[in-house]
Amino acid sequence: MPSSSIYNVPNALTTARFGLAIAVMALIPLGRPLAAMLVFIVAASTDWMDGYWARKYGQVTKLGRIFDPFVDKIIICGSFIALVEVAGSPVASWMATIVVGRELLVTSLRGIIEGAGGDFSASWLGKWKMVLQCAAVVAVLFGFLFATVPTWLDWTTFVLLWSAILLTVYSGVDYAIIAARVMRRDQGVPLGEPVAAAPETTDPAQAEVNR
Repeated sequence: MPSSSIYNVPNALTTARFGLAIAVMALIPLGRPLAAMLVFIVAASTDWMDGYWARKYGQVTKLGRIFDPFVDKIIICGSFIALVEVAGSPVASWMATIVVGRELLVTSLRGIIEGAGGDFSASWLGKWKMVLQCAAVVAVLFGFLFATVPTWLDWTTFVLLWSAILLTVYSGVDYAIIAARVMRRDQGVPLGEPVAAAPETTDPAQAEVNR
């Protein structure tokens, strides 16, 4: 059951991650790729830590369920946007637009479904999408450390970046289809198949992670 107190370790970690996200967005345009990469890695690591702690010790709060995915979106969307303006960056403006647009779409759909009392928990697609996006950001920042990017790193960055974008689009479409089925079901429209590709969990603590 959700904890009644918002003053706990998971929320403290989420707050710290929010500060780190702001730092990443400041360091990238300042031309500090190494510092930005290290701070980003620490921030991404705390995302796993706060979810684990909340589940293990039952410290789930309504604030955490809202604040945690919000911070996740800030650090990913903010990093992609900041990388667009760096000279020689492989991140194009349309890529950042896709990342931001997908997050806005899923957030809107979640608000509609959960506002009506439905469940719109995160699936494994959302989790892997987050993993690939984080790996792509780290690879891009790592490439800025070299005057001439090594061929292996150039190809690795290319694969990670395009994989992240493709999975971002795919997961967005998947969530849209699931939301459409839920809304049609709630309106009494017969469906020929199950509502969702079954969310991996209905645990409230897990649902806050990487939507």
